[in-house]
Amino acid sequence: MGHDARYDRADEFMEVVLGHWDTWEDDALILDKANNRFADPAKVHRLDHVGRYFRSRGPFSVPRSPQGHPVLIQAGQSGRGQAFAAKWAEVVFVIYHSLEDGKDEYASFKAAVAAAGRDPARVYVAPACYVCVAETEAVAQKKRAVIEATARDVDALVLLSEVLNYDFSKKPLYEPFSDEELAELSFQGFRDRVIRHSGKKNPTVRDFITVSGRGTVKEHTMFCGSPQQVADQMEEWFTAPACDGFVLAASHMPGAYDDVVRLLVPELQRRGLFQKDYAGPTLRDNLGLAIARAADWRAARR
Repeated sequence: MGHDARYDRADEFMEVVLGHWDTWEDDALILDKANNRFADPAKVHRLDHVGRYFRSRGPFSVPRSPQGHPVLIQAGQSGRGQAFAAKWAEVVFVIYHSLEDGKDEYASFKAAVAAAGRDPARVYVAPACYVCVAETEAVAQKKRAVIEATARDVDALVLLSEVLNYDFSKKPLYEPFSDEELAELSFQGFRDRVIRHSGKKNPTVRDFITVSGRGTVKEHTMFCGSPQQVADQMEEWFTAPACDGFVLAASHMPGAYDDVVRLLVPELQRRGLFQKDYAGPTLRDNLGLAIARAADWRAARR
């Protein structure tokens, strides 16, 4: 299927999935063992969805989640992917190459969420990042140098082939991609980012390696330094604003996450930027997102 058609199907898929999750009303469960009554059948509904891509009767075979429905997390930065995220997502995973790019794209996406009739404050944007933190800046920079020195082109080519569903080994490093070849790449947001930052309409394999930073610490934003310095850098992104949180990637294993927990988290907690206790038993609780109510969805569907 074409790129935009895949998202058209995904829109309908979301309608079906959310519809099934909400076929049980919030108070459908009775749980009366003495009288052998599990749920009120009047509050469990058939979906009866008939659409362009899917036909599904329902009702769903299990009751609603304690969260109403699971938190909807989506990655998509192409034009159509961003429209899909603005309509459905509650947390959006993104890749920003710089703080300035992040500010622009963050503002644009939040405007798209508002245009879709949703509250932008209730849709969180979380860019991927690396953290290289140590007791001092000098130690952190030495650690970063070691990590960067391990990157190899062949690793980048394997990872590019994986994410774009295209065999990068069949093209010479400095041969530009044709328009037809670029259209074959499956991850259009990734492709468009390379085109934009390389300044070339038809980038080469080398451009994909260099600009994407795939398989290296240049792939995502890296915050590097002492705990205080890294906290300063992350706080700058929050206050710009360019994000609502981060997806932490590991620049090396083992050790990357241990360093964050041991050194960075206490500093972020001291500044009030990271929780000290869990807000509740679910992911939705801890993200500060409201419980998804079945009645809200059924009203919107009507």
